[in-house]
Amino acid sequence: MTTLADFHATTITGSDQALSEYLGKVVLVVNTASKCGFTPQFEGLEKLYEDFKDRDFAILGFPCSQFKNQEFADDAETAEFCQLNYGVSFPMFSKIDVNGANAHPLYNWLRSEAGGVLGDAIKWNFTKFLIGRDGQVIRRYAPSTEPSAIAEDIRLLL
Repeated sequence: MTTLADFHATTITGSDQALSEYLGKVVLVVNTASKCGFTPQFEGLEKLYEDFKDRDFAILGFPCSQFKNQEFADDAETAEFCQLNYGVSFPMFSKIDVNGANAHPLYNWLRSEAGGVLGDAIKWNFTKFLIGRDGQVIRRYAPSTEPSAIAEDIRLLL
């Protein structure tokens, strides 16, 4: 059975990261964009991270530019934007595709495990996936779901 631990991703600073590091934690995976109407959700995501990180919780942010090209071309620019404007301290990764032939394998798996309202494709930035301590997908949340609305689900898993 495939789990989060089976994947690797490149951090926003260019290092290879085994996602097995997050096994045993509750994880929220989010495809992000710096120039999107939902970008202010970074503030709520950071609050979730601050509230729960000491209880084995992590957020993994994956910048994506597949929706109206709303992400910077350069990872360093994305990292600076997120930190300066929203104080993002949770792990961020290098820009990826979440749909299509070049989709990151993590997102192929996430989509197959938790389809959306109109099939498994990611429809927009800030689609969120909650993953349990065992590395299995628990739930998918729409881009419009505010991070604060996920807090109780996270609490129950912790």
